[in-house]
Formats: sequence, C-alpha cells, structure tokens
Amino acid sequence: MKDIIETLRAGAGQQFINLSAGNPLILPEVEQLWRDCTAQLLASPDYGEVVCRYGSSQGYAPLIEAIANDFNKRYGLNLSDRNILITPGSQTLYFYAANVFGGYTTNGDLKQIVLPLSPDYTGYGGICLVPKALIAYKPTLDIDAAAHRFKYRPDFSQLTITEDTGCVIFSRPCNPTGNVLTDDEVKKIAALAAPYNMPVLIDSAYAPPFPALNFTDMTPVFDDNILHCMSLSKAGLPGERVGIAIGDEKWIEALECFQANASLHSSRYGQAIAALAINSGALVEISQNVIRPFYQNKFAVLETSLEQAMPKDLPWFLHRGEGAIFAWLWLEDLPISDWEFYQQLKQVGVIIVPGSSFFPGLEEEWQHKHQCFRISLTGSDEEIATGMQRLAKVAEEAYQRTAVSA
Repeated sequence: MKDIIETLRAGAGQQFINLSAGNPLILPEVEQLWRDCTAQLLASPDYGEVVCRYGSSQGYAPLIEAIANDFNKRYGLNLSDRNILITPGSQTLYFYAANVFGGYTTNGDLKQIVLPLSPDYTGYGGICLVPKALIAYKPTLDIDAAAHRFKYRPDFSQLTITEDTGCVIFSRPCNPTGNVLTDDEVKKIAALAAPYNMPVLIDSAYAPPFPALNFTDMTPVFDDNILHCMSLSKAGLPGERVGIAIGDEKWIEALECFQANASLHSSRYGQAIAALAINSGALVEISQNVIRPFYQNKFAVLETSLEQAMPKDLPWFLHRGEGAIFAWLWLEDLPISDWEFYQQLKQVGVIIVPGSSFFPGLEEEWQHKHQCFRISLTGSDEEIATGMQRLAKVAEEAYQRTAVSA
C-alpha cells in the first residue's frame, strides 16, 4: 500500500485507474443515513452524555441493546448485554484476541493463532505481538477450467487444531477473495476447536445483516465457541471505527478487560448513531437494497469485462464472486512475479494489489502466492472495464514473451 500511495503522489498529472482501494465508496443513500442519524443525535438530550463523557469499556449501552434485540429477533438467539463488546474497529478486536488467546502463556508455552484458509485478510499478519504464533494453512483449489473460475476450500486433511492453539480466525465473506465458507465448513472448524476451550473468531466485516455484502445466500453461524465479529466500516462508517464482537460471556469479558487497558472504549458518537440506524431498521434496509446490489453489479461488470478481454487460451481463473468488495484473479503459471506484473500494469495506468501480501502465516513456499491479484470493485463501471482490458493485454504479453524466449 505504501508503494501505491507513493506511485499516486509521484504520478501527479498522470491518470491512474486505481483498483487497489479497500475504502468503500461514499454512496449517497448511505451518507444520508448517517447525516440523518447525526441530526437525530444532535437534537437529542443524550448528545452531551454521548460526546462529552467517557463510557463503559464494553460499549455504549443503547447500541449493545439494539444489537441484542436485532440479532435475537433475526436469528432466534438469546443474547444479553453480556454477550456483546464494542471495539474501535474490528482490526482492534483481532489484535485483542490474538494477544489475549495467543502468544506466550505464563508457563512459557506458545499458543498459536490459526488461519484455516489461506489467503485471507492481510491485516491478520500484524495482529500478534509474537509473530511466529501466527500459522496459516494452504487450501484446496476447486477449479472449473472451462469457465475460468475457481474457489478455495479448507483442506481438512492438513488443518491442525490442538491444545497448542489459542484461537482461530477467518473472514466470511473473505477479503481478499470474496470466498464464503459453507455452513458445514464453518461448523467443522468450530467442532475441531471445541475440545480445546478456545474461541473461533469469524470476521464478518462483509456479512449480513449489515453491510450484507454477500452475493450468495449465507447465514451467520453461532455456537458456544464462536465469536461473531462485525464492523460498520463497509456499512458507511469506516471513519468512526466501530467493531462488534458477539459471543460467550467468558470470551467477551476477557476481551473487555484487554480493551479497558488498551483503549478504554470505542467512539461513542459512532456507536450512538449506529444504535439509531439499527433500531430504525434503516441500516439493514440500506445494506440489502443499496450497498449489496451496488457492489454485486460492480463484480458483474468486472467478470464480463475479463471474459471479453482475456484470451481463452490463457490459464486465468477468477475466484467465484460470493461477497465483499473485491475480485481475486489467479494467473496460473504466470512467467513473472505478481510484483513484476503489478509494476507493468502501473505502466499502462492501472493499479491493483499484488496477491502475495494476502498469505500471512503461510511459511512454506507456494508459487500460487505470486500468481494472484486483488482487484477492488470501487471504480466506476467504465474504469473497471478499461482496467480489465489493459490487464488482459499485459497478461497476454507476459505469457507471449515467455513462449517466444522458450
């Protein structure tokens, strides 16, 4: 990301199609929702209490109540206020968890943080104060060669969860691939962890009910050892840093204690307007009717553009678009590295993200890591289509050069 920022700064006057961003676009309906909620808060007698005073380390009580009520009704749960923690963004939540449940114990034993399906969110690479505690597992690849599509699946023949594991983390839908693990896969991972009294954190930053960036049917999975972890960033509040953890009281209490020492509590302004949006039903409605179809259409534009531009004889594979705000492209047997391809693509004015940075914790060498790219769905339809046309040309030239030299 540093190189991308420096490229944009150095290229003053040069027009780049920037398909690297993880920042959600500002959709008018979403911005208006938060403006309306802000106006409600400003007019409320609670404004001073929200903004001008410290609060509980667990979170703003009206937001906790709104989440409990919504999830109990929506998913048939029996949540109390003790089952919910609000954090300054979900990235902070994973930092807490990695260092509460992972790392060295008082006895000097190393508890591992397991990522069961690699690639996964690059941010997991920096969450543990003991980097060697993080361990990831290669997936199996479900390939449809004729359609130029593929999907990652957990390799349960390799995945190992033992008494040396402190916690498990994975995203669903996945950043960067858009992958959605099936209910059965999630339950199988949770079952592997259950005998060892450890939490399984499901990063649901793109999941229903908000922001509902799932393009395939999925329902959040809840269980005694699952911590359902959410974020309001892709629901239009990335600047307010509101993360949500839902789970067993013992896990919530441990994380709350860590938060009390680390950051006291999340922004109460963000929590207060979120409570209003959830209670009114507006957040779920906008997530389902505005945010989801917007990005689902962007994926369709990218998919169609690649199908039209990519030579049929090239071994390119697009990951099944099941959710999130990214597409994930695999160029099998790419004769140059992902970093070199990224540099060549910049020369024609297109910026995407080299895939090798999305394999945190995977220590073994795997050539596949250097053949993949994350492409953001945050460009205009025209930018996405043009970007994919240029990408296809760069890819064709890369394969041709190797064929000629051979």
